[in-house]
Amino acid sequence: MTILLIEDEPLVAKNLVRLVQLLEPGAVVLGPLGSISDVLTFMRSHPQPDLVVSDIQLSDGVSFDIFRQAELHCPVIFTTAYDEYAIRAFKLNSIDYLLKPIDPDELKAAFTKYHQWRGTSAAPDFREQLRDLLLDFTEQGPGKKYKRRFTGHYLRQIVPVPQEQVACFTRDEVIYLYTADGHKLITDYSTLDELEALTDPAVFFRANRQFLLHLDAIAGYQSHYSGKLLVMLKKPNDVEVTISKEKAPMFREWFEQG
Repeated sequence: MTILLIEDEPLVAKNLVRLVQLLEPGAVVLGPLGSISDVLTFMRSHPQPDLVVSDIQLSDGVSFDIFRQAELHCPVIFTTAYDEYAIRAFKLNSIDYLLKPIDPDELKAAFTKYHQWRGTSAAPDFREQLRDLLLDFTEQGPGKKYKRRFTGHYLRQIVPVPQEQVACFTRDEVIYLYTADGHKLITDYSTLDELEALTDPAVFFRANRQFLLHLDAIAGYQSHYSGKLLVMLKKPNDVEVTISKEKAPMFREWFEQG
């Protein structure tokens, strides 16, 4: 079994190699390669690997550009520190999507899925899945229409909440919507992944696995000595949201551009 690693951050790449070798000791690890051009050059002169583990954001673009230029016949496990990408498309296409820092148990589960598929009649058509994924990702572009009104349960009623009045969505067994004036509503949404795919990324930011924040609801943030950020909200003002060190640069850019 050959596994091609695509990762442009040296320390992350080193740790990824170690983790893959630990979880798949019999595999031949190729790479890591850190740019679109390096990967395309490699693919032109080498047989295709059995599996690819690829970061999305590379030094010279996004890895989707690789798969648009080189037809791949094997499955891909995507990794990224940023979860603003079309997560629902990844899930629907049965291609694994792991958030950094990579959890060893999640990577192990992804490898287990691969071994269950490998060589069986149940194995999906990975070429077709990848084409569908790239199409879904392309449809997330400027022409996409995002949801502008949401609903929640309040005093035995289902009430509409315009986008401008949403403070945040949070997950705690169910998905809650906090309004800008501090009300907490239960929604009928199943996951934050579903909501993230519906909301405008210029307005909403997925802070972590539990919070999707509206730009106008943020009172400010503080830098932690660990590199993480602590985000304070206007409402509810007793909630403090933590953003990981890996996602902190993207949050700062999003917050300043907003």
